[in-house]
Amino acid sequence: MLPRSLLRATTAAAPMRQSQWQLPICRSMATKVKKPVSPTKGKKPQAKFDPKDKKPEEMQAANPEFSLKEEAELRRRQLAEDEKNPALDVGPNGRPLFTSKSSLSLLTKDDTNTYFKFSMEELKEVLPEGLPMGMMKEFEESSRTALLVRQCFIDLRDNFRRAADPSLVVNSKAPKARKQIVLDGLVSCGKSIALAMLVHWARKEGWLVLYVPKGWDWTHGGLFYKNPQTGMWDTPVQAANILQDFLKYNKSCLQGLKCNIHDPIPLGEGAGVGWPKGSDKMPVSEETTLYQLVEAGLNNTHAAVGVLVRLRRELSKVTSMPVLIAVDQYNSWFTFTDYEEPVTVRSCRPVHARELATVNAFRSMMHEDMMVGAFSHSTAVGKLREELPDVPADARIHLPRYSVDEADTVCHYYLSSPHSLKP
Repeated sequence: MLPRSLLRATTAAAPMRQSQWQLPICRSMATKVKKPVSPTKGKKPQAKFDPKDKKPEEMQAANPEFSLKEEAELRRRQLAEDEKNPALDVGPNGRPLFTSKSSLSLLTKDDTNTYFKFSMEELKEVLPEGLPMGMMKEFEESSRTALLVRQCFIDLRDNFRRAADPSLVVNSKAPKARKQIVLDGLVSCGKSIALAMLVHWARKEGWLVLYVPKGWDWTHGGLFYKNPQTGMWDTPVQAANILQDFLKYNKSCLQGLKCNIHDPIPLGEGAGVGWPKGSDKMPVSEETTLYQLVEAGLNNTHAAVGVLVRLRRELSKVTSMPVLIAVDQYNSWFTFTDYEEPVTVRSCRPVHARELATVNAFRSMMHEDMMVGAFSHSTAVGKLREELPDVPADARIHLPRYSVDEADTVCHYYLSSPHSLKP
């Protein structure tokens, strides 16, 4: 009897345990099934949000997540439509607010106190080294790519035009052309913008221009080594960056210019790789072009500083086209750098900018080459003395701030369109 009772108990308990396992499975499957949501009666579907049909304040009310980027894009689109309205092209005393000239070369005295329209694509093409911060800030605040035509820029452009071609001087009373100029002035008076506009004009005229938008970068960051052969400090990282920027716009021009100096270029310590093994000089053949010279400096870190120093000498010998050297933040080359030289175990001395091989090759203005430098007060260099070493005494020009007429034009520019100011 005992085995039968055990057999009956086990056969009766087996189906119960199976049902206990099946029940939770059915419940879990039931929870995964979603019921269809029935549409609410009396409610209309939301209309698709179209930012083109709403003003910024309406868009913010309709969409709390409306970003400032979308607002700026909407203002740019509205301003582009306003530019098609000739009724809004009115400046002080009923004059046109925008000049009709299509090139900086065509601007005359009659175009002063008007705005010249740029294309952002063209600016990035002609100035690939970078745009000055003042220009970018102007474009951002006005939501338009236009700049005020000032008399100081017309004078600066005409000065270098006469310096490049003395035959243009037809009036004996015209001021003597200066080949070296230093732009100075108060904070935010337009020095960097005037320099960038000059570079834009010169490159459009077919000039060979070495443009340095940030001279401060030449004296800060990267690696630095003392070269025992020259006694100068080499900065191969900065030298490679300068050569790379120089190629961005001038590549086709450099391909047609051959080197005039064929002396071997001394090699130095490379960026993080030490001194070169084998020969300590790089030969330069008679068929080498300036483009090949710059490429050699980019491909060989040991030659980067030597090639840049040689490039400065080669630019002085180019006669087939005008050559201009334009340096922003030029005042940073007359003070101390970010580098230090150990003197004792516990002390270091700061390295001056004139001790860098690259700065030493380009800083001087005591030559017959055309060169313009602009001071920048954003680099916290401090006030320099009036007479600078290696700079002609009459080279410094003080750019004024806005005159009354210029300020009047600027006010019309920002208030000419109902969409010109932020809501």
